[in-house]
Amino acid sequence: MIQLRVVLVFLFFLSGIHLLTAQTVFGKWKTIDDRTGKPKGIINIYKKDGQMYGYVEKILEEGKEDMVCIKCEGELKDEPIVGMEIIKEGEQHDDGEWKGKHLFDPEQAMTFRFRIWLNPDNKDELKVRGYLAFLYRTQTWIRVEG
Repeated sequence: MIQLRVVLVFLFFLSGIHLLTAQTVFGKWKTIDDRTGKPKGIINIYKKDGQMYGYVEKILEEGKEDMVCIKCEGELKDEPIVGMEIIKEGEQHDDGEWKGKHLFDPEQAMTFRFRIWLNPDNKDELKVRGYLAFLYRTQTWIRVEG
């Protein structure tokens, strides 16, 4: 009977950890093109010095796996997109959203202001909104396990 209790407490503890880790913006996310609905890449979002950062971990589009930033200028010109930091210095706000001024789109070679938050109805979906002046575009990214 005691062994059963120990096992149940252990399982409860593990499930609690999973729920806590599943409710964060940090981790790996599959980007989905909001126009085509097709997966484009895997972005690894992490926290450094209390701020949000993210880099391209993998390109999922067939034939584009080794793509370089053709349209980029300066130090990013012709640099590989895999490994490129596309989110920089995001700050957390009281409402649970992260906001910042550097969300880089290597395909367009453009930098946008951003707002990132978990979908309140599905914690495995990340809402990523990029702003250019008063115009914006929102994508839904899907959590990648592991």
